[in-house]
Amino acid sequence: MAKICKYGFDDSIIINKRDLYGIGFTQNLLSGRWKYFILWFLKDEKKRFSEIKKFLSGISQGSLTKQLKELENDGLIHRKVHPEVPPRVEYSLTEMGMEILPILRMMESYGKKHGEQAEDYLS
Repeated sequence: MAKICKYGFDDSIIINKRDLYGIGFTQNLLSGRWKYFILWFLKDEKKRFSEIKKFLSGISQGSLTKQLKELENDGLIHRKVHPEVPPRVEYSLTEMGMEILPILRMMESYGKKHGEQAEDYLS
């Protein structure tokens, strides 16, 4: 299970689990370049490794494997291996993973609202 990094926080925040603890914990769960996109891609149905790899064409197989293992270890996705030859592996969101979707929807809305403005500003 993910934990928050204690560096940069006063110990009382960690001990009392105040507002910043929740933000830090969630940020740690989602840290990784591709995790947001993997979770979003799994939101509607289970997917096979090859489908996720095709969707994220810019990710290496090793990086995808690492991100999926981290998401599984953190309890956000479930990995099911079907006893077939060759083995068929499917990934789906867990209940905890489903609970992250409103955060991703808020990020999507924020990006749609402010993304173009930011691009104009940076140009």
